[in-house]
Order: sequence, then C-alpha cells, then structure tokens
Amino acid sequence: MFGTRRRPDTFPAGSIGLREARGRKTAVAAEFGAPDRKIWLDGSFVRWQDATVHVLSHCLQRGSLVFDYMSVHDTPRGPAVFRLAEHVDRLLRSAELTGLPLERSGPEISQAILATVRENPGCTAVKVSAYIPSVEIEVVPMDDRVSVAIAAYDPIGDVAKRTRGKYHHRSELSLWIERERRNRRHDIIDPKAKAAASYLSPMAAKWDARRRGYDDILLIDEDGNIAEGPTTNVFLCTPDGMLRTPPERHVLLGVTRRSILEIAIHDGLPVEEVTIRPDDLTGASEVFVTGTSAGVWPVVRIDDKPVGDGAVGPITRTLRDRFLAISSGHDPEFDHWLAYANETEAG
Repeated sequence: MFGTRRRPDTFPAGSIGLREARGRKTAVAAEFGAPDRKIWLDGSFVRWQDATVHVLSHCLQRGSLVFDYMSVHDTPRGPAVFRLAEHVDRLLRSAELTGLPLERSGPEISQAILATVRENPGCTAVKVSAYIPSVEIEVVPMDDRVSVAIAAYDPIGDVAKRTRGKYHHRSELSLWIERERRNRRHDIIDPKAKAAASYLSPMAAKWDARRRGYDDILLIDEDGNIAEGPTTNVFLCTPDGMLRTPPERHVLLGVTRRSILEIAIHDGLPVEEVTIRPDDLTGASEVFVTGTSAGVWPVVRIDDKPVGDGAVGPITRTLRDRFLAISSGHDPEFDHWLAYANETEAG
C-alpha cells in the first residue's frame, strides 16, 4: 500500500521516461484495478490508490514504521472489531519502544478505526500504521512528524486476488523450526514492538521453508528455545492435557494469544507459560498457532514429523470453535471483547 513495487503511483525522476511511467501505471491499474476502499490518512479519507509515500521516505528507506492488525467480524449487531482497545494499546507501545513520536491518543485512533470500518463495508481486517513519511538524508529524521494511516479491507478480495502469484493457504499447517535465524532480540528491536523492520529476517527464513515445501516456520530465541512464528504465537498440548505456550519475554504479545489463554482459564483448562525446547514439540499431542489472521490454526507436522497422530486434536478443535463463536458475536460471556462499529464510540 505504501510505495509498493507492483502498483507504483509515482516514479523517481530519471528512472524511466515519463510516458513509459504513465503507460506502466495505466497497465498495472487496468490489470489489477484498485479496491473501492477509502484509507483514513491523518484525519481525512483518501482513495486506496492515493495512500502513498515517496520512494525515498524515511519509513521506506529506514524502516521507521510500526503497525497493528486487527480483525473485523460480521455479527448480529453489525461489523465489530475484535479487542480494539488491546490492539491500539499495543500500537502505542510499539511506537514508544521504537522511539516514534506518535502524538495521536489511543481514543482518537480507536474512533478513527471505527469510522474507517463504517466507511468500508464488507471489510474483514484493519491495519493501522504509524510512520515517518518525510524524505530524509540520514538515520535520524529532521522532520520527525509521524503520520497515521488506517486501512479497513478484505485481505483476500482486495489484495490476494488482485496480486500476481498464488495465495498460499492450508487449513492444517506443516512447520519448519528455523534454527539459524533467531527471533527478535531485545538489544536490537524489542520483541514486543510490532515494527515493520522486524519482519525482514523471518521473511527470508519463511521463504526458504516454503521452497522446501513447508507452510510456515517457528523461530527460536537466543537461548535456543521456541519463541514464535513470524506472525503467530505457538501453543502445545501435552498428553496429560496441559496447554503450554512460551513466556512473554521473547515473543510479541499477541492479542489472540492472550485471548486463548483467558478462554482456556475461563473454561477450566490447565495452562502454563513456560520455556519450550524444540524437542518438547516432538512429544506434544497437539500443536497450534494463533494470530489475528490465523485465529486458532492446527499444526499437523513439524520438521517432517507428525504431531500426535497427525490429525487435528480435540483441544485445538474446541478452542478454535470457541474462539470463532466469541469473535463472531455469538458468546455473551465475551461480548465485551467486541467494539461494534455502528454503535460504539471508543474512548
């Protein structure tokens, strides 16, 4: 969305001829089309294709962008954002951890998110980005104003189906444990910061795993323990029914992770946040990952070995179905987790 290579809206001077640039832009637009969506950008709505930054912008060249990503669900009371307050709090924390001087408040961002959902009927996700858009010449920006952009859209219909290549999705996952590239470190970028720059190394590792036939990867921390996936947290179930997940220290604090822990405790399932070694996954009866896009996603193979009996286990299935019922507004006990766009003013 921000200066992507496949749908350029501007071209650097001297890179190609103006006529060729216009022709290429027209060809791309004709082939893919732009989603009929509006982006909230610094207080106003703009067309999807107009939400751009310069190719030399600080956020693009230096990685000065933090974001958060949340799901939108069709419920009996209209579209609802799942755990809006928790996502906005995490965005503000990401800006704090990375030093971005974000001036907009949590209530202001929350209200803008709900307005953006109302402006974009049929959306299923929201991505809110805070970034430095100015063109700069060094690492520390002279113009440190932070822009905020909010996109409410359908990732499959608006993006995947309009992009070259094949969308990779499996209902049950095969994972590779990445032992060479480590998870984010506190002395580089805190694992709890959802920063764009943190995803480059996991991208390379996951790309390698995809070429070898795996769907996704698990990363280890600097001590060799299981940390998380590039965009997910991981859980295992022991043969005696204990639900375990790595402790907070080395992972992004996933909102879905937190939700599954709270649901499990509410429903009487024994849970532990504990160090997990790679070998512990071999003896697990069930493994699943969680995330905003994933929900509760079963894992059936790790490093080419089956998890348990190689089928989706009962605890995974129960938690997946429970989570789906809650997020779609069909569980009154957890209705407070939903921010209804058509009737809620966040504050």
